Amino acid sequence: MLQRCFFHLPGVGPAFDATLRAAGIQTWNDALTMNLPCGPTKAANLRAGLEESLSRLARGDARWFGKALAPARQWLLFPHFRHSAAYVDIETTGLSWPEGQITTIALYDGIRVRTYVQGENLEDFADDILEFKLLVTWNGRCFDAPMLRRTLNIPLDKGSMAHLDLLPVFRSMDLRGGLKKVEKALGLSRGALDGVDGWAAVLLWNEYERLGDRRVLETLLAYNVADVLSLEYLAEFAVRRLSGNLEEASGEVSRVKSELNPFRPDPRVLRRLGL
Repeated sequence: MLQRCFFHLPGVGPAFDATLRAAGIQTWNDALTMNLPCGPTKAANLRAGLEESLSRLARGDARWFGKALAPARQWLLFPHFRHSAAYVDIETTGLSWPEGQITTIALYDGIRVRTYVQGENLEDFADDILEFKLLVTWNGRCFDAPMLRRTLNIPLDKGSMAHLDLLPVFRSMDLRGGLKKVEKALGLSRGALDGVDGWAAVLLWNEYERLGDRRVLETLLAYNVADVLSLEYLAEFAVRRLSGNLEEASGEVSRVKSELNPFRPDPRVLRRLGL
């Protein structure tokens, strides 16, 4: 799928992309073997960029493509790098910058879930995230990544990772709002966690700090993990919708894998907090 995209190359915008398509050039291979509808200098630059693209793709350099693609086009990376994707979500104290702190982190790699808790193992996330080439978040460019950089000194914009933030991708499909609103629009349900949101996560952490009740923490972690399990489904949905071809979406996900959530919300905790 990425090899049908030219937008990561300098000098290629919607108009020139349309010109390429009209000339029958649909893939990188087409552009490298057919006459290009432009002058010799631009043609040489385009072919050089495509040779570099093939080399970077062969090396699995997700970061190179991530830097070149606009946020709304990062979905193109998913079919190629989903085998090394980390779906990540953080919860915080809800305080404004710079006082806010991360309370929990959930990381899902498509197979298993890992969680990190302030005061227990939060710092372990910094090493674990290095395993991956593609970070998948919801609004992570504006929130999760800056918070991780500031509070844990994890510069996710460095190294070899690309960042697929699904928020601008879904906006490009005219599906707007927060994660829970988009889930509802797509008919997804969180069961006992329906109605629990980011502010509820703040209340749960405050309650946990006050009482030290592990049932409260487990309820918070159940919510945090539900976010990352949803991200896999949403990334797959975006690829299927934007590619216009179900066959392009390798390893299609037909549902949210909620059974992989190792935590369960406690109904008594939710009732006590009015959630």
